[in-house]
Amino acid sequence: MDHETAIAAALAAADVIRNHYGHALDRVDKGGGDFATSADLAAERAVHDVLRGACPDDAITGEETGASGPADARRRWLVDPLCGTLNYAVRTPLVAANVALRDGDRVTAAASADPFTGETYWTDGTVARVRRPDGTDAPLVPAPGSALVDINLDPPFPVEPARVIAVPGFRERFRPRVMSTTLALLWVADGRRAAYLTYGDVRDSVHFAAGIAICEAAGCVVTGTDGAPWRSGAGLLAAADADTHAALLTLIRAA
Repeated sequence: MDHETAIAAALAAADVIRNHYGHALDRVDKGGGDFATSADLAAERAVHDVLRGACPDDAITGEETGASGPADARRRWLVDPLCGTLNYAVRTPLVAANVALRDGDRVTAAASADPFTGETYWTDGTVARVRRPDGTDAPLVPAPGSALVDINLDPPFPVEPARVIAVPGFRERFRPRVMSTTLALLWVADGRRAAYLTYGDVRDSVHFAAGIAICEAAGCVVTGTDGAPWRSGAGLLAAADADTHAALLTLIRAA
């Protein structure tokens, strides 16, 4: 099953991430203040090993190594082996290993592993679950009760995200948070965050493909920051329920 392959690949990356954590890491400069570490590269190799063994005819697009496999493949794996590199490099254990399968124009399986809690969030394109360290699966249940909204402040972005926080009414209802990893998007699906907001184009993104698929399968309200389908390229707003989504959309439009 494709979702089990995605889980196995994400867990392979998670093992590498844990094993490298806290050690001296070589850095590869990617420009603009961004970089990869030796852990990113090793984690992506681990994902490739799993995918190549299970699905040798599929294509892969990885954050660190780019595209491989048949260029015209209908099935393509989107891999972000270590989302939260800046956190990880300074020993902040807030990261995720993301693996998603795009079959045609939709993601049909995905998994995101938290290397430090042992939780793996996954979807088979229909249901969304979290796999606990003991191997049991539990349904993901979005809930807005925390009132915590994670906002991605990493550039580039067409609109200054902090403007949303400053809109009158935001702080009366919500509390902003910044995790700087798509782990926050998974937490919307798991009821730990009320919503997640990021600007920029997330289409076919190795960073966001798994998290978006999991949120949608869990029943979150997922659109662009303009309320249109997120595939239009206008950022991403994922909310636990329709009321939270509507309230945040009003604040975004007022920013």
